[in-house]
Order: sequence, then structure tokens, then C-alpha cells
Amino acid sequence: MDAKEIVTFIKELERLKETTRSAYTKKGRRESVAEHSWRLAMFALALKDELEGLDMNKVIQMCLVHDLGEAYDGDISATVKVNHDKKIKKEEKGVERLTDALPEENQSAILTLCKEYNKGETSEAKFVKALDKMETIIQHTQGTNPPGFDYEFNLTYGKEYELDHPLMKQVRKLIDLETKNKIDEGKP
Repeated sequence: MDAKEIVTFIKELERLKETTRSAYTKKGRRESVAEHSWRLAMFALALKDELEGLDMNKVIQMCLVHDLGEAYDGDISATVKVNHDKKIKKEEKGVERLTDALPEENQSAILTLCKEYNKGETSEAKFVKALDKMETIIQHTQGTNPPGFDYEFNLTYGKEYELDHPLMKQVRKLIDLETKNKIDEGKP
């Protein structure tokens, strides 16, 4: 890899700083994809000694690359019904485009991680998917959301990715409790 390739790639990554998600920060600003991916990686890092048998290096890498495909077409809220296969295909094309300046080996490694995450079959992908959903819910309860925000959605969001691990069950229980508190705050 030469200097120009890496600088071109890093410059292209700025798109993710400016690509917003449907979640809001405490100050009411829409969160960026880059912010979400960073916090997801930190979530995984904080849990690195809690779950045995996972390749944590792969987990952290997967956290950082899982939404790269949103660089060109943006984030689609989980509440919006779309054709999942078309969405994944479009995002994988986005990853190819985003990593185009990199040598083939590097580009392939990043795309392989994204595809592994999208399939959700390995232990690492299942873990990252579970954390991804929980991080999103945490942002929903932590953020200053617009009136009429659907907190009820959070109570079922990502349940299919729950991990059979005592700590992860406790984390999800706490997140659900925070969601229920938000729902109760909004009741007359």
C-alpha cells in the first residue's frame, strides 16, 4: 500500500462522519454513522474479557466496518420496511466503492468482514449484531428525540440477536427498563 491509497481511503471515510442516522444525541443533533460505529466498537471493547471464545480482534474490526456501506446511500431506520437482500447488496457495493483506493487484499478483507456481519452466522457476527441493536436502543433512550418518538419499538428491536449469556441478558434487561421509563415519562 502506498501513502496516496491510504490517504484517499481515509478522506473517503469522512462521508461516515457526515452521514446521519435516525438516532439523536442528548443535545438533539442527529447522530452520525461514524459516531455509532465508534461507540459500538467501544461497547465491544468494554466486554472483551466477558465472553470467551470470541476473536475480539475480529469483533472490533467488524464493529468499525459494519456500516461502511451507508457512506453513499445513508442509513435506513429499522422501522422502515425494505427488501433486506437489496439493501445488503447495495451496502456491499458501497463498501466496494468506499474501499476502491485500497489494494485488493485490504479491500477484500474489509468486504469479507462486512459480509460476515450481514450473514450473522458466526459467533462474532452474532455478538456484533446483538451489540449493534443494544447500542442503538441506548442512543434512543439517551438522546433527545422528536415528539412522538416510538420507544415501544425498542422493546422488541434486536431480540432475535439476544445472546444466551448472563451479563448480556442483564445489559438487555437494563436497556429495556430504561426504554419503559421513557415510555412512562411520555404518558399523561
